[in-house]
Amino acid sequence: MKPITPPQGVTAAPELEPSPHVQARILAEALPHLIRYDEQTVVIKFGGHAMGDAALADAFAQDVVYLKQSGVNPIVVHGGGPQIAAMLKKLQISSDFVHGLRVTDKPTVEVVEMVLSGLINKDIVSAINRQGGKAVGISGKDANLMIAKKITEMADPESNLMKAVDIGYVGDPVEVNPHIVDVISNSDLIPVIAPVGISREGETLNINADTFASALAARMKAKRLLLLTDVEGVLDKSKNLITQLTLEEARQLIKDGVISGGMIPKIEGCIEVVEAGVEAVVIIDGRVPHCVLLELFTAHGVGTLLGRARRRSKAHSE
Repeated sequence: MKPITPPQGVTAAPELEPSPHVQARILAEALPHLIRYDEQTVVIKFGGHAMGDAALADAFAQDVVYLKQSGVNPIVVHGGGPQIAAMLKKLQISSDFVHGLRVTDKPTVEVVEMVLSGLINKDIVSAINRQGGKAVGISGKDANLMIAKKITEMADPESNLMKAVDIGYVGDPVEVNPHIVDVISNSDLIPVIAPVGISREGETLNINADTFASALAARMKAKRLLLLTDVEGVLDKSKNLITQLTLEEARQLIKDGVISGGMIPKIEGCIEVVEAGVEAVVIIDGRVPHCVLLELFTAHGVGTLLGRARRRSKAHSE
């Protein structure tokens, strides 16, 4: 497992090849976790800094292949905000945001689909395949996987009241048809999904990657939803990481103002996913190499786990 880069000024110890006994112990310690997730579905939202860092992207691809080879059914949903922004700038197409969502007119949604379903999706597919996996790239438009409707109103951050908005071709899921994902996952293939959906009228809609992954995980009753981010997880008042939260604790932290800003809709979305039947959602620090394996197959975890009850233990037991 690739070591985490030490803090500035700290010299890393020489990397030594683990002895056969150490390797055997590591595999033995992973066994309870392998059993726990055997033949279970894990939806992973891949985004943030990890997508722009070649080493982190390769480590992520290795993790996904390892999951598949271990009997887990990984489903990857990816974002692509920075790459979309770069392409829009290159094409000299202006773009604005409303409450964190990109205003998407007709020319913009064409660029969004090109970047997400084309460039980024195939890069991730190729990365997984280079690590020995067999990835297949699709979008929410394939086999009507994700049917959505245009967002026409949003909650105002200050008043929390719903207000009418016109942000173009941006959608919210209304129907998830996971047949194509089931077909892919039940073989030796790994689905990699671009968060582009389609309306009942046949319009292409840009869907927030977190929202897309959450809707898919809820519909498939996934064992876990992993959201890779550029933060450690949820922090307490002293800015220390909270490793796990129940739904009630999460709601109280929002009420108390400990969870604030952009983390509020993310946590509210996590709560909805758990209430829909997903065992737990984990907000993971995607800047940590092999964060997916650390979260699922070790007793440590990397981020904040949110579930109906506290679940983390030395062996991540129920």
